[in-house]
Amino acid sequence: MSEFMPGKLVNLSRLVHRVVANNAGMMTGPGTNCYLIGNKQIAVIDPGPANPKHIDAIVEAADSLQGQIQWILCTHTHLDHSPGAALLKEKTGAIICGQPAPLGNSQDANFHPDQHWQDTSELACEEFSISAIHTPGHASNHLCFLLHDENLLFTGDHIMSGSTVVISPPDGNMVQYLASLEKLKSYPIDNLAPAHGGILANPLEIIEGTIEHRLMREKKVLERIPTLASCDIESLTASVYDEVPVFLHPIARMSLMAHLEKLEEEKRVTVNEGLWTLLTFTPGV
Repeated sequence: MSEFMPGKLVNLSRLVHRVVANNAGMMTGPGTNCYLIGNKQIAVIDPGPANPKHIDAIVEAADSLQGQIQWILCTHTHLDHSPGAALLKEKTGAIICGQPAPLGNSQDANFHPDQHWQDTSELACEEFSISAIHTPGHASNHLCFLLHDENLLFTGDHIMSGSTVVISPPDGNMVQYLASLEKLKSYPIDNLAPAHGGILANPLEIIEGTIEHRLMREKKVLERIPTLASCDIESLTASVYDEVPVFLHPIARMSLMAHLEKLEEEKRVTVNEGLWTLLTFTPGV
């Protein structure tokens, strides 16, 4: 997969270029995609980890395009996405745009945006225009960025290539995640550019498929709860994710808890001393 070689500049279109960080792994796939938008006035999306060699590769990529990095946009503040922003700003003087980090060990507490972007915040220059779409769910401060010139949506970790997204409470929220997916259906999107993996075509099909997958998993949760003599989170994880390798169950447990919190909010399940039971459930609903 030479196109995902760390530090290599890959031209994806006239306006969009990519440099992958050297942080490949189980949670990051081939590594975090750092996108450079534009050729003269450049916006960087998700500078990735604060690895000096990676940040130098981003600067060198901009130099090879004969452009100047003027903006740094962060989809969210997980540690594989935003920590490089401060170092990249130090080297380029670019403006950092995004939402402040919520509390949590997985968050970049040192992320300090110069501009606090919200839903519909926009950047426009001679070459391109980008607007933000607030898409909480994976993270409460998650933003997707729509490049209007190509109808290309930079999805961060809201939609990933080749795997489902982990929703980890308390900052991750399944109700918000599903609502954010529904929200994207109303936008003119031709392709998806995730933070991990390659460009995805057929965006509406992918969005609907992601929603369907989550609802099917939720249905399985409701079906399995009454079958367990002692329905604690570990037993329920093993039952609901029985097709998933056991070594991935600790990760699956995070998303399962997000499903359970959603169902508890909807008054469909309840928990007492760590054991989950149904309140109401009609099979097939």
